[in-house]
Amino acid sequence: MLLACNNITKSFGDVTILNQVSFHINEREKMAIVGINGAGKSTLLKVIMQELSADSGEVVTAKGATIGYLSQHQDLASDRTVYEEMLSVKADLLWTEARIREVELLMKGQEGEALEALLKEYTSLTHSFEAQNGYAYKSEVVGVLKGLGFSEEDFDKQIQTLSGGQKTRIALGRLLLTNPDLIMLDEPTNHLDMNSITWLETYLINYPGAVLIVAHDRYFLDRVVTKVVELDAGNARTFTGNYSEYAVKKEQQREILIQHYLNQQKEIKHQEEVIAKLRSFNREKSIKRAESREKMLDKIERIEKPTEVRSKMKISLTPHVTSGNDVLTVTGLAKSFGSQKLFSDLSFEIKRGEKVAIIGKNGTGKTTILKIINGLLDADAGEIKPGAKVHIAYYDQEHQVLHSEKTLFNELQDTYPYMDNTEVRNVLAAFLFTGDDVFKRISEISGGERGRVSLAKLMLSDANLLILDEPTNHLDIVSKEILEDAINAYEGTVLYVSHDRYFINKTATRILDLTEQTLLNYPGNYDYYLEKKEITERLYLEGIGYGVEGKGNAVDSGALVTGSNAASGTAAVQGGSSSAASGTTETKLDWQQQKEEQARQRKRQNDLKKTEEEIERIEKRMAELDTALADPAIASDHTKLTELSREREELEGDLEKLMEQWEALAE
Repeated sequence: MLLACNNITKSFGDVTILNQVSFHINEREKMAIVGINGAGKSTLLKVIMQELSADSGEVVTAKGATIGYLSQHQDLASDRTVYEEMLSVKADLLWTEARIREVELLMKGQEGEALEALLKEYTSLTHSFEAQNGYAYKSEVVGVLKGLGFSEEDFDKQIQTLSGGQKTRIALGRLLLTNPDLIMLDEPTNHLDMNSITWLETYLINYPGAVLIVAHDRYFLDRVVTKVVELDAGNARTFTGNYSEYAVKKEQQREILIQHYLNQQKEIKHQEEVIAKLRSFNREKSIKRAESREKMLDKIERIEKPTEVRSKMKISLTPHVTSGNDVLTVTGLAKSFGSQKLFSDLSFEIKRGEKVAIIGKNGTGKTTILKIINGLLDADAGEIKPGAKVHIAYYDQEHQVLHSEKTLFNELQDTYPYMDNTEVRNVLAAFLFTGDDVFKRISEISGGERGRVSLAKLMLSDANLLILDEPTNHLDIVSKEILEDAINAYEGTVLYVSHDRYFINKTATRILDLTEQTLLNYPGNYDYYLEKKEITERLYLEGIGYGVEGKGNAVDSGALVTGSNAASGTAAVQGGSSSAASGTTETKLDWQQQKEEQARQRKRQNDLKKTEEEIERIEKRMAELDTALADPAIASDHTKLTELSREREELEGDLEKLMEQWEALAE
């Protein structure tokens, strides 16, 4: 075991963020911590790194184990170049190399004991240098830099001139080069393009140490991790497998918990009804029975209601105006910034109902294309032609048009006054705002929540072409799933830029890959793109133009079906007939059992009703007997008194049996 968290508890004021959180990570294990925004993921990492102190609990690390930590926000202050900054990690190795060169020079003029001492030192130094992979450190540094998206032209840039995202990549690269026993990464993919993320995935999968990741990139987690720790309402639960396996197991566990909760609630309600009925009999024994049941009910360990999660969207997001089939035509688009040419002669078309994702490396001009289409930037050349009845709405995380003083409810209702209260609440619920959340002010919610409100407004607008720039930025996993459902339910057209591969895979019907200043067309989702990427790029470089948008139709080689496929398909159909017959038999059995159960329940209800009627009849008769026995005329008639008393005693016994019978039937 490399690291263990034992009963970590951390509160801020009255809010408990972590509640007796326990888990461990073994050597070489790859683990993720997941949870909604605010669940305490980053707080937990800071507790492990002793940047925050826990209220209780302990963090135990293996003796001599080294930990490398990358927080979300990095602010490197250095006057070094990119290459020098990365090389500084190898300071000990550089000293060793310099001393080896120095000893080599010293040995030339020495002999005897002095030479022997230098030879001994030289042997020790070279052994240490080789053990630390010293002969490959330069290629290791260059490999990490290029893997993280830096070109050789970037190597001589000053750190102080870099953007925040570039500095974070440098910090990540420095960490990887230190080769600690445990790497802890907080949102490592935030500032990486797809190629860099793919490189980092491969690096971490093959990393000889352990890895602990906090990330919202589900595709990344699927490839890298083998264990998931979920933080939910302060509590931690551990699942084996990658993210997708965790999601399935979590849903299964939640269904079981919900069923247990509902069963218990049903039993509690039933017992309360039985207690009320027993009390209504208003007899000493029935009241004692009621009190006994109440004590048993008080001792039941109540199951907490499982936390609410989103359900699939039930609303249909339909634009008020339907566009023509040709939504957008872009011809000969070109853009440069000074001497830096982003692209030239880009041409593509978008049809109604398509969900088109533009992907590519950072800096290739993806966002620039969106801004040109929206009139926020001028193109150097080319034409942008919207189709008939096309209304465009643009979403940019940095330019959300929200009113900070308004509540979420008013933000939507004021913008769309034709919607009634129920409709507004339904839309907000689809974007995970329920109950009193809808009355929070915009100023009180997080950046990710504001993004969800902006997207809700956008999808309710008169626009029938949504253009989205990195719509999943700052969203937690649940919010991303909501957005995926919203886009899939949207009946208009969507064009977006994203580096979230899981999101693209769930929503895109077509992908445009901006590479080598050209758009390559892939008519499918991200899995299709990965399948066809190599052949498409090779054929393009050979000059065939396969898959190039605007240069003819792309051949979909994935659509070919061989004879063996057809044969297996036939076999599947033939095999399916026996399955169908088996299914029919099972259905008949299920139907018969269901009918028998319904008949049994009807009989029980009838018996229960008859028992209650008999109890009522006996109690009525006993009341009559009590009145008669109190009559002085009967009190003086010994024979009559004996007869009535015997009848009442028999009825008392019958009533006792009926009440026992009623309780049994009520169960």
